[in-house]
Amino acid sequence: MAALPPPTRQVASNHPPGAGAGAAATHVAYVAIGANLGDARCAVADAMDALDALPHCRVDARSSLYRSAPVDAGGPDFINAVVRLHTSLEPLDLLDQLQAIEQRAGRERPYRNAPRTLDLDLLEVQGVRLDTPRLTLPHPRMHERAFVLLPLAEIAPGRVGEDALASVAQQRIERL
Repeated sequence: MAALPPPTRQVASNHPPGAGAGAAATHVAYVAIGANLGDARCAVADAMDALDALPHCRVDARSSLYRSAPVDAGGPDFINAVVRLHTSLEPLDLLDQLQAIEQRAGRERPYRNAPRTLDLDLLEVQGVRLDTPRLTLPHPRMHERAFVLLPLAEIAPGRVGEDALASVAQQRIERL
């Protein structure tokens, strides 16, 4: 059963302030991370590090890991998390980088909602609304999914209302 997460957890970045990959950051973005094949915990943790290592990106908050039942998908339970990052990349360029990380992790797309070694979803880029064949921002289904809302509320409590959390309270999810 879904419950309100604790206050935001900040993390140290590999990039010193004002230098390196995050120096020209102008957008705040939220990325959901999930995996349910192979060593899913490791895949999610590695993806967090890969996001922080991207050029022009700096991760400054990482949620806890969560285990959730697949939604509109089959296979084993997912391991999920959300990160907040600062980036100077435009949304479609960031999407390209996310998909490259998925590919390096062995992501295959044999059919919609197939089990996956890694799934990176760009949830939101603050101040950006986008509706293209490749990307819709904010993510159109993020408010329907506990595996997005609980980790997001953990790192950005002001972005998720109590009503939204209540609407997903019956979905099976647990913090690890």
